[in-house]
Amino acid sequence: MKRFIVLILIFLLFQNPGRTFDLDETVDDEIRKNYGTEEENLPTLPAITKHMETTKTPDVKKQETITPPKIYPVYKTGNIKIKKGTTFNTTSMMAISDWQHAGTTVKFKTTQTIYGKNFTIPASTVFNGEIIESHQPQITCNGGLVVIRVHSMIYKGQTIPVNAYVTRANDKKIFLNNIKGERKYLKTMWQKGNWGRTLFSRMMSLTINLGGEGSTFILSPFPLAYGTICLGANTIASPFCAFFSKGGHVSIPAGRVFKIKLLDDTYI
Repeated sequence: MKRFIVLILIFLLFQNPGRTFDLDETVDDEIRKNYGTEEENLPTLPAITKHMETTKTPDVKKQETITPPKIYPVYKTGNIKIKKGTTFNTTSMMAISDWQHAGTTVKFKTTQTIYGKNFTIPASTVFNGEIIESHQPQITCNGGLVVIRVHSMIYKGQTIPVNAYVTRANDKKIFLNNIKGERKYLKTMWQKGNWGRTLFSRMMSLTINLGGEGSTFILSPFPLAYGTICLGANTIASPFCAFFSKGGHVSIPAGRVFKIKLLDDTYI
């Protein structure tokens, strides 16, 4: 009986072996095979760049510096007013010509005493001016140009600002303050035609001489025809030739007559 019990115990022992706890790593291996690690599946982060905000100042085009003409304002220096439109007969104290550049100082002096209400402008009072524009003779027989602005007067030792211009230069009336050289277009055109007229006169004389002799009468029309053709060609060409010629210079010696007129009221 005891043997029977021992056999049963041995049988049961072999049928239920001791349990062991092994870690099953097959699942981990399967995950690694199919999905990889977490680090491998993470998406690539985009590159992060730092944008620096910069404020661009718009380009400012450099403006050309234009020198404005000089302006001589008339200040109220006293209580006695000389009305605008008052004229002064003067003579130039220096030569004036279109060779002088803008900015050249010119001077005039009065030739007689000016009497007004509560004031007297004595003779030999000096007026100071300035050439504000000038050019020499140009093509199309255009003459030279000089423009003068009178800006001050010496009165009892003081410089009185004035605004005046010239209405008469070299004892000739001028317009818009423009002292112009002689425009010579018509005169030049006539001069350019001198050659044709002179040749025609000579050919006419030759025709008359040939016609006076019987043996040369048959030749007399030829000089006349030649002179006529040359005269016509020269007459047609002379206006074009004169177009490229220049006019006269402005050249006024010192001591010539000028008339100055006030554009604004002046106070002394």
